[in-house]
Amino acid sequence: MSITDIPLTTLAGQPTSLADYADRAVLVVNVASKCGLTPQYSALEKLAQDYADRGLTVIGVPCNQFMGQEPGTPEEIQTFCSTNYGVTFPLLAKTEVNGDGRDALYTELTKTADADGTAGDVQWNFEKFLIAPGGTVVNRFRPTTVPDAPEVIAAIEAVLPS
Repeated sequence: MSITDIPLTTLAGQPTSLADYADRAVLVVNVASKCGLTPQYSALEKLAQDYADRGLTVIGVPCNQFMGQEPGTPEEIQTFCSTNYGVTFPLLAKTEVNGDGRDALYTELTKTADADGTAGDVQWNFEKFLIAPGGTVVNRFRPTTVPDAPEVIAAIEAVLPS
């Protein structure tokens, strides 16, 4: 099964998959509202806005596995993101990224190694995975790498379809 075939659910409860974005570069980020890294939402939204016309989609994946830092309901998460950070990019349903309940999306994503050659579990909130058009996972950036870091921008620009 390709990563684009994995069934996903939007934060609003609608079925979706990465196939909807198969012709775009996609930055998948596990997010949380009550984390010290939560201000990364601002840079993620800026990326989403700045690169949308060039073929990038940012997708946020709320996750409550790290010290319970995403405890809200879907409505609370959506309101928090839009009110505090102006988030307009798609958000998926709350998802487990590690452990026995790991979502199939993250089973695939975590096979990708970071810049140090390390694959495996997501370390914390705001870990980023870049998927090239067509569905190949091409980069992994650990949580403290900010979305607008030069290496993230360079990786995105290298896989943009237009």
